[in-house]
This record gives sequence, C-alpha cells and structure tokens, in this order.
Amino acid sequence: MPAGDLVVRVRERLAAAGTPPGPDAVAAAAAAQGVVLGAADLLRLVDDVRAALTGAGPLQPLLRVPGVTDVLVNGGGEVWVDDGAGLRPAPVRLEGEEQVRALAVRLAAGAGRRLDEASPFTDARLADGTRLHAVLPPLAVDGTHLSLRVPAVRRFGLPELVAAGAVPPAWEPLLRTVVGRRLSLLVSGGTGAGKTTLLQALLGLVGPGERIVLVEDSGELRPDHPHVVRLEARHGNVEGRGAVGLDVLVRQALRMRPDRLVVGECRGAEVRDLLAALNTGHAGGAGTLHANTAADVPARLHALAAAAGLSAAAVDAQLLAGVDVVLHVARRGRRRALAEVAVVVADDGGRARVVPALVLDRAGRPHRAPGWEVLAARLGAEALAGADGCADGCADGCADGQPDGVADGAGGPA
Repeated sequence: MPAGDLVVRVRERLAAAGTPPGPDAVAAAAAAQGVVLGAADLLRLVDDVRAALTGAGPLQPLLRVPGVTDVLVNGGGEVWVDDGAGLRPAPVRLEGEEQVRALAVRLAAGAGRRLDEASPFTDARLADGTRLHAVLPPLAVDGTHLSLRVPAVRRFGLPELVAAGAVPPAWEPLLRTVVGRRLSLLVSGGTGAGKTTLLQALLGLVGPGERIVLVEDSGELRPDHPHVVRLEARHGNVEGRGAVGLDVLVRQALRMRPDRLVVGECRGAEVRDLLAALNTGHAGGAGTLHANTAADVPARLHALAAAAGLSAAAVDAQLLAGVDVVLHVARRGRRRALAEVAVVVADDGGRARVVPALVLDRAGRPHRAPGWEVLAARLGAEALAGADGCADGCADGCADGQPDGVADGAGGPA
C-alpha cells in the first residue's frame, strides 16, 4: 500500500475512534489495514499521522527544516519555501484545490478561526507558534492560498546579531546605550526584514530588575529576560464576537506597572495608545512598524492613526515628545541588517521628521548622516565613538558628515 494511502486510512480510523495518534494506536490501525511495520517505519508513520491530524500535513516536514522561515502554498497546490536564501520551489506539491482548501480549513479550525465563504480569510497562530494566513476563492482568484511563518527556534542576542553581520560592530555600543538610558524607540522595516529579531535582542539588554510588558497581535517576541509579561490579541469567534484588539490591550498594559511597554507590531488604532503611553512617563518603550525607510515613519503613523481619529498634528506632537530613536532594518539580498539609525526632530513648521543619523553605504560601511549631532546630544559622544566608521573623530571620507553618494537629507541603504 502506498505510504500516502496508509497515512490517510490510519488517520481516518483514529479520527473516527477519537483515539490519539500514539505508537500503539497507529500500529494497531496499520495492522487493521494488513500492514506490519518495523520500529523505524512505525515512528515515521506516527509522525506523518500526527501531522495529518493536528499538524500541517504534507507541509509539516518543511516546517521542521532548520532555517526555513516561510512555507507558502499557491492556488493549485504549488509550494514554495524561504530558508534565508530567498524563495524557491519546494519538493512537495499538494494535490489540487480540494486538498489545499481542506488543509487551510483544518488549520484555521485548530486555531479557533472560521474559514469559509462567509469568512474567506484568516490570520492565526497555530499551537506550535507558526503563524497562519489563508485566503479562499473568489478573493484568491487562482485558488486557496496558504502562508505559514515559522517561529524562530533560537533567540539571538545582540552579540550574535553582530557576529552574523546583521548589526555593524561599531553600532553595538550605541544600541546598548539606547537601551541603558531608556530611550524610547521604534524599529521600522519591511515584512521579513528582521524587525522582531532586532527588537527581541534589544529587550534582552534590559536590566533584570525591570518589568517588560509585551502587547502583540500574534505572539512572536521571546526576549531573553527574567520578567516578561505577554498579552496577545484575541480575534472574534465564528459569530464575530469576543474580539480584543491591541488598542484595548495597550490600555490594560498601562495598568500592569510596566517598566518597558512594547507593542510588537503597530498596524492600526493601537498606534494612538502606544504614542500616548510613550508620553506618560513610560520611558524606554518600543514598538515595530512597517515602513520603507526611517524617513517614512511619520507618514506611516499618520495613516494608521487617522483610523483612530487622531490628527496628523497630534501624531507629530506625540511622536516628537515620546520617541527618541528609529532603527530601520532592511533586506539586502540574502541578508537582513540594521541599515539606519535615525532621530525624531521637528521641522521649521513644527512637524515631526525622522532624520537618519547613521547609515550604511553600498559596501556596508557606516557613515554619518544629517541627524548625527542630534543623536550625539541624546546619547553622548562616548557612546558614538567609532560608530561613524571614523577611528579619530572625523577622518577623510566623512569630513562633511555624508557617506559617498548620499546627498544632504538622504539616507538608508541603496
């Protein structure tokens, strides 16, 4: 009997009996099909049946491969993986729309989400921490699409990010000073650029006597710290009731005596509450935000806060008063890296601007940018020693405070 057929029949037998897929139960179900297995084959079958019952089915082996961050299924069953080297086709293919849709519905149901014609998309976290997104036809024209984001198995500290090339070595003392002096910060960047990884590493630098309260839509942050309180948003049930959004959780977090209030990803009305929290004595708070460059952060905040009824002028005022530093991460080919260190300043009209203070050139070398003096005033000159790539203050190549090829007011990776 083909292995795939055996998995299906054993799964169906166990599901009908309501029996957990332990080795004895799987062996008995296989024997009922006329198949007797050795120890190694039985263990493989147990894994396959468990994946078919409670895991991601034929996608489960891909999720277990070290280094895989994303597993994507396109309409029709084509599977792609990203293992840090960019997307590539996977040696697995689901058998058409029926199997893809059945898998999507089962995974969503296992996470307590509804996925059907009345609710044709969902965003959820599976029991093992994997993030699930699924969308059904007719919204997905070519068939059901699945996106699975694999949680990081290990937690990277700042020294490890430096060793991996994700943070320039000259910027490590600067980042330690930002955390140590309780400057409030935002980490910006695109999807998959490493925002969560960097923020998690920075939170690991917080003193052990401080209490970190995390608020997230889908729990991803796992800082290496002894006192972390985690709050996670709740989506509505099948009737659309019982939802608890990030904006509500931020307000609850303020009542939990946070030394550091962190919002894992600002995507909506919670921006209003995060900015308010950063302006009520909660120094050292942090959040992450999708943005193309650090300079785009004010416009992004304006757009998000508008949905919460907050004016652009109010956003600017709170951004200026409550956020000190913006760290922008970006993908450069296969690498994810911190590309800009920027500061929040006011322009002549009192509007908030995010101005790069340190940037990397095309060769990955750090240089000063227009916000350098503001950053130096906030951190102290000793914290920035060598951060601009100059061994003795300001050597040749950075005398004008600009990297080669970067005009005044510009910044960021090429």
